[in-house]
Amino acid sequence: MNQNKTNRYMPLLLALCVVLGIVIGTFFANHFSGNRLNIINSGSNRLNNLLHIIDDQYVDEVNIDSLVDKAIPQILAQLDPHSVYISAKDAQIASDDLKGSFSGVGIEFTIREDTIHVQNVVKNGPSERAGILAGDKIVSVDGKPFVGKQVTNEEAMHRLKGPKDSKVKIGVLRYGFNKVQYFTVTRGEIPQHSIAATYMIDDNTGYIRIKNFGETTYAEMLIALAKLSQEGFTNLVIDLRDNTGGILTSATQIANEFLPKNKLIVYTQGRKSPRQEYRSDGHGSYKDIPLVVLINEGSASAAEIFAGAIQDNDRGTIIGRRSFGKGLVQQQIEFPDHSLIRLTIARYYTPSGRCIQKPYKMGDETDYDQDLITRYEHGEYFSQDSIKHTGPAYHTSIGRTVYGGGGITPDIFIPEDTLGMTSYYKKAAMSGLILQFAFTYTDDNRLKLNNFKEMMSLSDYLVKQNTVEQFASYADKHGLQRRNLMIGKSHKLLEQYINSRIIYNILDEEAWNEYLNLDDPAINAAKRVFANHAAFPKAPQKKTAAKGKQKIALNRNSHYDYRPLHANYTYIANA
Repeated sequence: MNQNKTNRYMPLLLALCVVLGIVIGTFFANHFSGNRLNIINSGSNRLNNLLHIIDDQYVDEVNIDSLVDKAIPQILAQLDPHSVYISAKDAQIASDDLKGSFSGVGIEFTIREDTIHVQNVVKNGPSERAGILAGDKIVSVDGKPFVGKQVTNEEAMHRLKGPKDSKVKIGVLRYGFNKVQYFTVTRGEIPQHSIAATYMIDDNTGYIRIKNFGETTYAEMLIALAKLSQEGFTNLVIDLRDNTGGILTSATQIANEFLPKNKLIVYTQGRKSPRQEYRSDGHGSYKDIPLVVLINEGSASAAEIFAGAIQDNDRGTIIGRRSFGKGLVQQQIEFPDHSLIRLTIARYYTPSGRCIQKPYKMGDETDYDQDLITRYEHGEYFSQDSIKHTGPAYHTSIGRTVYGGGGITPDIFIPEDTLGMTSYYKKAAMSGLILQFAFTYTDDNRLKLNNFKEMMSLSDYLVKQNTVEQFASYADKHGLQRRNLMIGKSHKLLEQYINSRIIYNILDEEAWNEYLNLDDPAINAAKRVFANHAAFPKAPQKKTAAKGKQKIALNRNSHYDYRPLHANYTYIANA
């Protein structure tokens, strides 16, 4: 009986199967004809399918991983200037830049004439313990020659860096020796300090230069402040010039040391990122010390966050030139192959509510990359009147006017010093000849120069050696024709640049900074601020009328006056 029912319905089942087959066949014919893959008509699937088709059907063999490495940056470039892709081979270097250390041999080097020249050796580091000296020329690594066109910064770091406690055999040519000297170096953790200098400018003023904000910057800052405390500082200059930023947390931790309780430091907000605030907890140890922060067009990101927090809370005086204008927050996302992207997910906002990100067009990085050059051509480095504020006006806690949409504008403007600038100096600097001469001079005179342990004594000695004249002769032999009139006009600039690099080669980065700061206009402006007891900004005075005229400082067509006034800018009109 059951079998009869099955036989009765069998024609109907067969008919349904045929109809279903026709429908499915028609669907696939319409959607997959011409090798089109439209299972899901989305951009991500089109990319995946494109790579699959290339891998499966392209005329030649293709390295798909390499293709992806080239394609991803182009995709991210359509978003904003700071969303970037970092390949797996570069990811470690990118991470080392923000970490407090890396594993290596512990040298600073420069490549000249296809050879590695050891410029400095890290004190108490692996190379120093092994016997390598500044001035040595590395000619082999692990028994293989390492000279010629194969010598690049990337390849040198690849061969010299390595896991902690691993060994590398380095062959060097040393001054005074005819044969190659060999040293076995046991790699170790090499500290990367983000604070380049800590010293007393005068009897009362401490100075700290922060190169970038990394994982160890806050700890380094506490050590630097403790050192200055032992020397009795009562004023503080924090130098953030050319500080390109780094880790947000480090900047907020340091700002916390100088702000009263519950002051907003910065907040972030994005389309998918709810507002997140960073506030001071009141536990900072330096909430009342007079403070000056130095910035310039090279100060970006976390450096701008710190400067903005100090300015908007009226906690200190900002001196220098308008900062870079990087106010986008990136989140780092790692792929399984250890490559990664840094994707913009939010914007930074200073306490007054301003976004310091300068304008950009999605997918067009040309104008953005040329911004600093445009500022220079527009005259902004030389006159504060030339600054273009693209964002709305905001107000600090006491009512001073500040602007968003393009960096932090300083309270006291310091024009770039062009006195003594000539085409000869520009060519000498841009060609690298000054750096080459400084290293050659250091190498040839290292035994004598090593006797100097203090910056001032070495500086005085170099002045007596007339290094500018020696450089002019060196440069003339290397393609830069002598121009005596220009050399005379640029003598001070040339001497400072040449001698600073020799001081760096022989002593250290702190001595180099101390030398450059000896007659620095921004440092001198900071000293005047402290001398006038004017580090804490004053509230703007109300406009008052007298005989139909306003008695108020004007910000136009004026002379520079570095004494801070109530206004946001510090130069005043001629009465």
